[in-house]
Formats: sequence, structure tokens, C-alpha cells
Amino acid sequence: MLFSSIIFLGYFLPITVLVYVLVSFSRTLQNAWLLFVSLVFYAWGEPLFVLFMILSIFANTLFGYLVDSRHKAARSAKWVVALAVIFNIGVLFVVKYLGFALENINAVLGFEYFEFEGFVLPLGISFFTFQALSYVLDVYRGDAEVEKNPFYVGLYISLFPQLVAGPIVRFADIAAQLRGRVITWDTFSSGCSRFVIGLGKKTLIANAMGAIADRVFDLSAAGSQVVFVPVMLAWVGLFAYTMQIYFDFSAYSDMAIGLGRLFGFEFKENFNYPYIATSVTEFWRRWHISLSTWFREYLYFPLGGSRPETVYGARIGAGRRSALIIRNLFIVWLATGIWHGADWTFIIWGMWYFVFILFERVTKFTSRDIPKVLGHTYLLLVAMIGWMFFRAGNAREAMVYLSNLLGINDNGFYSPLAVAIVREYWLFFVLTIIFSTPFARNLGRMLERGGLGAWRPIFCAVYPFLLLFVYGISVVYLAKGTYAPFIYFNF
Repeated sequence: MLFSSIIFLGYFLPITVLVYVLVSFSRTLQNAWLLFVSLVFYAWGEPLFVLFMILSIFANTLFGYLVDSRHKAARSAKWVVALAVIFNIGVLFVVKYLGFALENINAVLGFEYFEFEGFVLPLGISFFTFQALSYVLDVYRGDAEVEKNPFYVGLYISLFPQLVAGPIVRFADIAAQLRGRVITWDTFSSGCSRFVIGLGKKTLIANAMGAIADRVFDLSAAGSQVVFVPVMLAWVGLFAYTMQIYFDFSAYSDMAIGLGRLFGFEFKENFNYPYIATSVTEFWRRWHISLSTWFREYLYFPLGGSRPETVYGARIGAGRRSALIIRNLFIVWLATGIWHGADWTFIIWGMWYFVFILFERVTKFTSRDIPKVLGHTYLLLVAMIGWMFFRAGNAREAMVYLSNLLGINDNGFYSPLAVAIVREYWLFFVLTIIFSTPFARNLGRMLERGGLGAWRPIFCAVYPFLLLFVYGISVVYLAKGTYAPFIYFNF
């Protein structure tokens, strides 16, 4: 079920909120209701998928209990953690990556030794698997108290606002909120506002940019022998996708955070205007923060991070230390690419960022006095080329699109179609540029500080009606539009 769908907006959400309010006399009933509707939400499109969710809930409840009960026996607890990792990653591998692995084995062998049709990928399995695994790891590390009641573990894993596309929430961050949270008019209205902002970003901006990106990438995928995609058109399409994926994914995070507030939960921010960054390192501190944090906390640091001092208890020299840092970065970015999808394009995308992260570390790029304009331009070029690999259907299509961008496909530069697209969608392009910066956030903070002078009361009076207008226009677009799922539902 999509947040940006009539069935969700017109039926699921109102009924969920209404019943939640009616049973406000009992936190247990409220939690039971949230767990029930969360499972319904996930099972809506394909009921069998919810079995993966239920299996994950009970298995990780058991793993957490076993880890806690064996915390005094370090060796025994490590074996339980190992089993938890094997189980969670194993399930994820079978449903998401087994087909890709067998396909590549067949390619190496030169014939179809393995015949495998693959599975229909359960929505958001990468998200809720990482979230469930983090619970067990946090219990093992002492960062979270064990939860022996599968009811609360189930609510944590399946909570529908952030279930399908994040943000990835750590159990320690909301453990206390599961049993005791306070809902005020301020938090409820703030949640509604945040949700509508996300809905507008998705339906009015991301979908418009997606229509452009799909058209241009489809033309490029046909190949230069069928149709030429001039340089100008290729860059317009890539810019559109760059904005689509940001507004699409950040919109989901906005809606998830807003929905969480409706029910008294506070989720951490997942985006912090990544396109204003002036380095790749800074970009990844601002983009998909919950995933970056997950890999840092549960993979990069356990590998030794940026300061490996010993190997098997023996101190190491500077050369070995540098080699280990490179290894750690390589593993993390390879895993990041693989996490996003079972295709070589995602692996290339991960390696693309590995190269630039390593480059910035070696050259101490972030500590150099580089003009912000140059740093910002550099970051945008790196990010946009990375998104080209991310969006392409396969490695061949990525190479064709790259050739179109560089003008080495005998494709020419000028494109009447690109000019027509810009003329038709100029307002959307302007909105993407404005709202990918902290302009709106800074305006809000100015209002909180009593800024805008005499205009403040007027703006405060108009703002609710502006949100209602955005909501109404979004619903109209949804009613007459086509199916446009969130990009990260595929992960």
C-alpha cells in the first residue's frame, strides 16, 4: 500500500487514526491496533509477504533473548549473534540475490547450468531485515535492553510508517516510546504538516521529475542505432532523475516521520539537504542518514574503522593500517551497493563512491580551503553520474547513457525535445532547486524566532490553508494520475 494512494489517504489512515484515538484510554490497545494495521498494511499487496515479516519478528525475538541470557558466556553469545546474522542475511540473500548469483555463475560457466526464475521481492525486506538485525546486535553490545515480549518486537519491526522504506530505526531509540509516549496537539499537528509536505514532494515534484527521467532513460536504453539522445537531452534527463530520487525518497521519510508523530513516535531525520554538500563525504552524512549510520555502526567500526591499531592483538605499522582502512572502506561500499539491488549497476555505483571517498581521505579534501562553488559543482557531478548508474537498467544501458552525456555517441549536442521539456516543466525545475536547499526550513526557523515582522501573523494564518491546498492538489493528481511507487520500495 502506498502512502500516496487514495486507498491509504481516504480509508486506511483515517480509520487507523480514528480507532487509535478511540482506544486512547489504553496504551496496550493502541499498540495492539498499530501492530494489527501494520501487518494489514504490509500484507495489502501480497498477503504471503507478511509471512517473512512474522518469521523475522519471532526469530529475532528469540535471538535477542538468547543473546541476553548468555551475555556472561561471551563465546556462547557470539555464536547466537553469528546465527542471527546468518539467518537474517541468509533470508535476504535467498529472496533478493540468489537469482543474480546463479545468473553470474551461469555466465562464468558459459551455459545454463542453473535454471531459476527468482522470487517476487517482498517490499522493503532490506529495510526491515537491517532493522531487526540491529536489535539483536544492540542487545549483544549492551546498547539496548532485551525485549522478551514478541508483541513489542513485532511492533518495532513492523510499525507501518517506516516499514517499507525507512528510516531504519534502532530499537534503543524507540524502546521507551513503545510503552510510554505522549501525544499532544502540537505533535499531532506537526505530524500532519510533515506528512502533507512529504505528500506534496512526492506527488507534485518527484512524480513530475520521474516522468521526464523515464522518458529520456527509455530513449537512451533503445540504443543509438534506434534513436539519438543528444547531450542536452541526456543531461536534462539525468538532472530530472537526480531530483526525482531525492524528492521521492526524502518525501517518504517526511511522511514516515509525520505519521510517526501522529501516534506519538519520534523518528530521527533521514535527510539533511544532501545536494548542498561540497564533498562526497559530506553528501553521505546528509543522504539516507539511517543507512549510513547502520553501515558505520555495524560494519565499518567492527572492521576497525579508520583507526585499526592491532591485528590479532599485535600492533601494526602505518602501511598496514592504511591498507586496512582501504579494505574497510571497500567492504562497506561494496555492501552498500549490493544492499541497494541485485545488479552490477548497483555494485558499480557502490564502487564509484568508494573511489571518491578514498580520494577525499587520501588528499584530505574536506580540510582543504576549496571554494564552495567548486566543491559544490564537484559533488553534484559525482552524485549525478552515480545516479546514472543507479537508474540504468543494466551495465550496457549505463554505458550508452554515459556516452550520450559525454557526446561520444555521434549524438550531437542540441535537442529541441530538451528545450520543450524545460519550457513545459520549468516551474517544477525551479521548485526542485529551491526545495533541495534549506530555504523552507530557514523560513520556518525565522518564524519561530519571531521573524518577518508584521508579515508573521499573516503567514501563520495562511500556512494551514497552504497545506490544505497542497493536500487537495496532491489528491487531485493522485486521482487522475498513474501508479507511481516510491523508488526505494524496490529495496
